[in-house]
Amino acid sequence: MQKKLLLIDGSDNPAKHLAAEFSRSSDFFLLRFEAMASPCELLIDLPLSEQALAEQLALQAVIETWRIEHKYSRYCTGNWHQQLHQRSDQWQDLDDESARLIAFADQAWQLSNGLFDITSGILRKVWRFDGSDRLPDAASVEALLPQIGWKKVRWQPATTVKGGSIQSARIYLPRGMELDFGGIGKEYAVDRVLGLSIALLQQSPLNPPYALLVNFGGDIACSGPRAQNQPWRVAIEAPDRQHKTAAMLSLAKGALATSGDSQRFLLKEGKRYSHLLNPHTGWPIANAARSITVAAPSCSQSGLIASLALLQGAEAEAFLQQAGLKYWLVE
Repeated sequence: MQKKLLLIDGSDNPAKHLAAEFSRSSDFFLLRFEAMASPCELLIDLPLSEQALAEQLALQAVIETWRIEHKYSRYCTGNWHQQLHQRSDQWQDLDDESARLIAFADQAWQLSNGLFDITSGILRKVWRFDGSDRLPDAASVEALLPQIGWKKVRWQPATTVKGGSIQSARIYLPRGMELDFGGIGKEYAVDRVLGLSIALLQQSPLNPPYALLVNFGGDIACSGPRAQNQPWRVAIEAPDRQHKTAAMLSLAKGALATSGDSQRFLLKEGKRYSHLLNPHTGWPIANAARSITVAAPSCSQSGLIASLALLQGAEAEAFLQQAGLKYWLVE
């Protein structure tokens, strides 16, 4: 397998990630890089004569993913996310991309009866899901609850005002509250990279046959089957550390996303505490499944339904059956 490093510096790599790795095997091109605390891959099934085009796809994927990560990460400085919080307690205009993400988060909040809440990330100040037995005290959790609640945030989608002009979408974030895009950002990046990759290929004058698969830490989307109509083979990570794979699946179209506590949990006196927190109480959801994987047309939809199902606790499977999408559940 031939390998090369894609060296991306300056404004296209604001988090100073290690170089992305591009390689070619006997039947596809592979891009590997790090973003959003996850291993990221783009598999490019193109004729091997199209290496230049494959490298162009790889470069575009890395730059776009790192752009999204930097814009919405709470760990970066000088970015859109930090500026939003520095200007709290006032109306702020939203760019189109941010307005779409806010609208998606609002929809998730409504569908979950308030359990999916992007203001609940502030609970990270007291919860450390590192596999230890260290639980926060009740008073520390209780003290953060006044700073949680999407209904306390005001936002308005873009509207047409008198005279036909467009009023930009805008948001009013109360001081002391935080927005955390971690629950939707990675899935959005998967869909975005796949969409941009397909668009680039469709613009190519050579119009080669192609198939693409994007995999960001188990959040997956593909453009369609491989050559001879063969599906992609993808693995679902097992929630326990004794087994690497819970199942092998065939994916010919659409997306998969998994939500669970295989990496983030606490264990005290034999009781497992999931990283999925109830924003109303500040404590982990009771009786949550260990892992839920959902297949849907887009990765954002897959991830949302998987997360909403986990938030149902013991009623997860009933919720999934009602959603009408294919799923895999590990209790």
